Amino acid sequence: MSPAAETREFQAETRQLLDLMIHSVYSNPDTFLREVVSNSSDALDKLRLAALQDASLGVDTTDLHIHLEPDVAARTLTIRDNGIGMSRDEVVDLIGTLARSGTAQAREALAAARAAQESGELSEQATADLIGQFGIGFYSTFMVADTVTLVTRKAGEATGTRWESGGEGTYTIEEAEDAPQGTAVTLALKPAGGDAALPDYTAEPTLRRVVRTYSDFIAWPIRMEVERPAPEAGVEDPGDDDEGNDPQAENTVTETVTLNSQKALWTKPRSEVTDEEYAEFYRHVSHAWDEPLETITLKAEGTFEYQALLFLPSQVPFDLFSPDTKRGVQLYVRRVFIMDDCEELVPPFLRFVKGIVDAQDLSLNVSREILQQDRQIRAIRKRLVRKVLQTIEQLRADRPEEFRTFWANFGAVLKEGLIPAPGGDDARDQLLAVATFESTAEDSTTIAEYVERMAEGQEEIYYLTGRSREAVENSPHLEAFRARGVEVLVLTDPVDEVWVDAVGEVEGRRLRSVAKGDVDLSGIGADAEDKADEPDAEEFTDLLAWLGEELEDQVKQVRLSHRLTESAACMVGDEFDMTPQLEAMYRASGMEMPTSKRILELNPSHPLVQRLRAQHAEDASAAGLAESAKLLAGAAVLAEGGALADPAAFAKLLVDRI
Repeated sequence: MSPAAETREFQAETRQLLDLMIHSVYSNPDTFLREVVSNSSDALDKLRLAALQDASLGVDTTDLHIHLEPDVAARTLTIRDNGIGMSRDEVVDLIGTLARSGTAQAREALAAARAAQESGELSEQATADLIGQFGIGFYSTFMVADTVTLVTRKAGEATGTRWESGGEGTYTIEEAEDAPQGTAVTLALKPAGGDAALPDYTAEPTLRRVVRTYSDFIAWPIRMEVERPAPEAGVEDPGDDDEGNDPQAENTVTETVTLNSQKALWTKPRSEVTDEEYAEFYRHVSHAWDEPLETITLKAEGTFEYQALLFLPSQVPFDLFSPDTKRGVQLYVRRVFIMDDCEELVPPFLRFVKGIVDAQDLSLNVSREILQQDRQIRAIRKRLVRKVLQTIEQLRADRPEEFRTFWANFGAVLKEGLIPAPGGDDARDQLLAVATFESTAEDSTTIAEYVERMAEGQEEIYYLTGRSREAVENSPHLEAFRARGVEVLVLTDPVDEVWVDAVGEVEGRRLRSVAKGDVDLSGIGADAEDKADEPDAEEFTDLLAWLGEELEDQVKQVRLSHRLTESAACMVGDEFDMTPQLEAMYRASGMEMPTSKRILELNPSHPLVQRLRAQHAEDASAAGLAESAKLLAGAAVLAEGGALADPAAFAKLLVDRI
């Protein structure tokens, strides 16, 4: 270690991840080479783009490539590229620190994996999924190496950086004066064979096999020098060696071979590409480790030509709902890489879709500002959205069980597309056709299927939002609907609070919350009660007026209910009021929201309400009557899963009355 070298500690999450990598057993360690080669490919893409955008950079892009350099005697493998390279700060940020690890979800995932490791229950796939979620394939090198050394110099900079670690919690970093442009990763390989059954990654057949399996589609040449028998120049006596040299060595030559075919998968007919090749390409562009659920190919010809290769993932990325999540697909122009996360091609509600778009007629020096205004980009985006949603709809029709899992993973994101946005993608009808919901009658239903089952006389589509299905089904708001056999959609995703108001109606049928407004189910479904037995509403006039005054700080009105058949009371909102859940969402996002007063509805047939009416009629100032009113209102809030303004006061009042 030179005097200028500096020793640093890995970030805490990085140390945990390294420990998982080093002490977990992998049946397929080959993936380390895929990850390093993929990083090199990205670096070459970025250099070519930088050279196109900045001619003063002064870099040579005539022979961009990746080079594998195995050393049998030293048992090392170097993966070298002449790409964009990294600065010292980038090395620290990208290698010494675990990317995107600042979220609580990431820390929880690492903690769970660590606990599973300690209990012996950590599977290879679970660890691979974890690594893939973090998007840091570089750490996979510690599966096969005792020490990893990285030497890099960023294009346009005079000094390089040398980074080295044994994966034990620290790394050293120093200047590298003579570093060539690009990046070289040198692995001091662990012994081949042994308990881990590692292949020999210095052997030509092994490297050929791994590259062909995982990186054959990489657009840049992956080269390696190999020894071959020298062509026979004539008949000579191999034993006639006056200099004492090895005749066998003299009869070999070194040649450079390219290990990959460099055929872009999106340019090949689907019939010529295997599922395994598509899966590896998906992992390459998404930096994920799971299998793609669906592969989507698209080719447009005519006045404007482009090709697309897109993938639906099978697993949820841990940062799917993070505000810092990068979205979009890779954009190429005539097979020249332009950018990684082209947001202009994919709307936010499809941010889980990964892949590439290769256009023929865009400028190679295109910028994001130009993309936002480009008519052709907007046309591509519109077609991509339509194609993806058609694929999801086909998945629902052909593979319903897989669709259920997919919708459970990504349905909440897709429903964001139902909310109008500036420059929207006009995909609402397609989304509503494929969107599935739980209901009081079904575990999974579309709105069209719900409409087919609507009760006799029903004109509106009823729904109820809540934190969970259990909370919704236990809500008193459903009692009259259940009694009459009227189905209600059960909406439990936070986005449901927003899109139902934004959509308003579907095919002329209004979306109606069963917790808002004055619900009247007369003439709908089967009457569950004899109208003649209902109490006279006029008998409750005085009680309702008194309760309104007594609870004026909590509610804006007290009235009799048409929606209750079992419970004594419930809270409802006016037709255009926000729900308590939506108010809470806005407050959680930092908005200042006043608490809306709601309406207290009473079940006139309930013994408690009838007893309260009788007590009030007998003596409106009787001791404990006001406390009963407060308990009734508090119980109504709790029954719908709401939060009391003063739980301690309610609890004391309840205990005092027992």
